[in-house]
Amino acid sequence: MALLFQPLTIGNVTLKNRIVVSPMCEYSSEDGFINDWHIVHLGSRAVGGAGLVMTEAAGVSPEGRITAEDLGIYKDEHIEGLHRITKFIHAQNAVAGIQLAHAGRKASHEVPWKGGAELNAEDPRAWKTVAPSPIPFKDSETPPIELSVEGIQKVVTDFHKAAIRSIQAGFQVVEIHAAHGYLINSFLSPLSNQRKDKYGGSFENRCRLLLEIIDAVREVWTEEKPLFVRISASEWITGGWTIEDSVQLSKLMKERKVDLVDCSSGGNSASAKIEVKPLYQVPFAEKIRKQSNIKTAAVGLITKAEEAEEILKNEQADLIFFAREMLRDPYFPLHAAKTLGVDIPWPVQYERAKR
Repeated sequence: MALLFQPLTIGNVTLKNRIVVSPMCEYSSEDGFINDWHIVHLGSRAVGGAGLVMTEAAGVSPEGRITAEDLGIYKDEHIEGLHRITKFIHAQNAVAGIQLAHAGRKASHEVPWKGGAELNAEDPRAWKTVAPSPIPFKDSETPPIELSVEGIQKVVTDFHKAAIRSIQAGFQVVEIHAAHGYLINSFLSPLSNQRKDKYGGSFENRCRLLLEIIDAVREVWTEEKPLFVRISASEWITGGWTIEDSVQLSKLMKERKVDLVDCSSGGNSASAKIEVKPLYQVPFAEKIRKQSNIKTAAVGLITKAEEAEEILKNEQADLIFFAREMLRDPYFPLHAAKTLGVDIPWPVQYERAKR
C-alpha cells in the first residue's frame, strides 16, 4: 500500500492515513463560537477521507485572536459547539485536532477579504495587542504592549485552561501554534524579542515561554495524547531565527514529550524575502526529523498525491499537512487514493459513486 495511506499511531491515537487537514482560519465566528460554517467546512473534510482534521487557530484568550471573527476556546461556553464538531469527525473514522493559539502583536486586525489591516483604535472591535517587546510587526502599525512577567504567566495559564477545554470538547490531538509571527514565535526570535529579563536575550530564555506552555499543557494533556507544535523553522532573514535554532528547539521539545513538529516557516518579519515554490518547506521537516530524532509534518504548497508519497518515501516527514489544496478539494484524500492505486473505504452514503 502507498505510504500516504498507511496508518500512524502516536500515543493512543491511530490516524488511518498520513493526510492532515492543516489549520486554516475561516474568520467566521462571533465571540469565538462555532457555527454551521465550521461544522460543514470541517465535517466535509472528514467525509473526504483525511486521517486528521485540524481546526483553525483557536484563540486561548479574546486578545489572542487575529480578528474578532476568529474561533475561540477561551471560555467554557465554547465547549458544547466544539464537541459537535469532534463527534461528527470521529463518526467518519477520522481524528479531530485543535490548534491552540495566541496572535500576539498580529492580533486586532480586519478579516482578509476586507483588507486585513490593523483595526483602528476607535473601532469597537479593536483591542490592545501584546508582545515580548514593544516592536510592531510593520512600522506602520501601533506598537504592542510589552508583556509583564505576570502577563506572560496569564498566557501560560490560558493555554493550560484551553487544553482542559480541548479534552472536554473531545479532541484527540492538540497543536500549539508557535509559528508565523504570532505571540510564541515572536518570543523565539531575537529580532522581535529584545527583553532583558529571563524571557529574553539568550536562546534558552527566548524559548522559555514555549517550553512553559508545553509543560502547562502536558499537565492535563497526558502523554498518551498526541501533542504537536507548529513552528516557523526559519525566519528567512539575516539575524533572525534559523533552522539550526529549530533543530535545537525540537530536541528540547522532545524532552518535554512533544510528539511531532509541524514545520512551517516565516511570518515574523515583514521584510523577509521568501522564494515560495512547491515543496519549499519540506527540507525543514527533513532536517528536524533527522537531527532532532522527532516526528515531523511537512506543509506548504504540497498539492499532489505523488508529491506527498515521495516525501514519505524519502523519510523527509511522517505526516503531510494540506492547506489550500483541501480548500479547493475537500475530497482530495479520496482522489489521492485513486491516483496512487489504493482502494480505501468511502462513506457508505457515497459508495454508489465510487466507480
